[in-house]
Amino acid sequence: MSVPAFNSTTHSTFTQSPNPSWTYGEKVDTTPVGKDWLAGESAGWKVYNTAELDEANTHKLLNSGIVPRPIAFVSTISEEGIENLAPFSWFNTVTTYPPVISFGCNNNASGGLKDTAANLKKSKEFSVNIISEPFMENANATSIDAPRDFDEWSISGLTKEKCVEIKASRVKESAFSLECELYNSMDITHPVTGEHKCTLIVARVKYIHVRKDVLTDRGIIDLTKYKPVARLGDVSYGRVGDACRMAPPKWAQEEAKIQEALATVSF
Repeated sequence: MSVPAFNSTTHSTFTQSPNPSWTYGEKVDTTPVGKDWLAGESAGWKVYNTAELDEANTHKLLNSGIVPRPIAFVSTISEEGIENLAPFSWFNTVTTYPPVISFGCNNNASGGLKDTAANLKKSKEFSVNIISEPFMENANATSIDAPRDFDEWSISGLTKEKCVEIKASRVKESAFSLECELYNSMDITHPVTGEHKCTLIVARVKYIHVRKDVLTDRGIIDLTKYKPVARLGDVSYGRVGDACRMAPPKWAQEEAKIQEALATVSF
């Protein structure tokens, strides 16, 4: 398949939401875009029973349907001192206070633990590094199905940087890195066969490393400078395009409008 070259000149901009005049109870079909979206319902739904799906088709559906997924670029070190670096896209924040993150680490092709899971279960520590556009290829190279105890840093072209507390390195090229301490791990098993398929990692964030040039005066990360990437379905990655600003409503401010809308909305 022929695809155009990556456009490094584009950047994220902030816009209004798709329907800024929306009011409580307003239906989706009140806008042309909403009508077009709902027109797709005419094709109907295909419902999948996961108990009847094989592993490959389940993976295809979830991998392409739950998108975009942030990527945890995880650095660990074995008891023998061999460092490991690998990306995992079943990743997110659990809570911010205390700061806790989680990610899922599927087993390798032979059914055993990947080096990442094996290392951090023993060492109880690791770093998570966020991938930005300029080093997507470097990071992707570390997802190779290399032999056990192979050091992916050696082929990545990325730079090891010491952490404050943990032994594992962080990625110097990453503008946002976390030093993590294992909080808990859970073996995910198949409900019928009992086969161990994945390890869920939950960890406390001990230190946060942020490059100063991506920080705003408000102490948040500037998306336009950060340029994070995400995983999509198949072998696709995504970049952040335009972002719309839309604050969550507050009941104290919106109650009157909500009550007015409820008085006129028919269910």
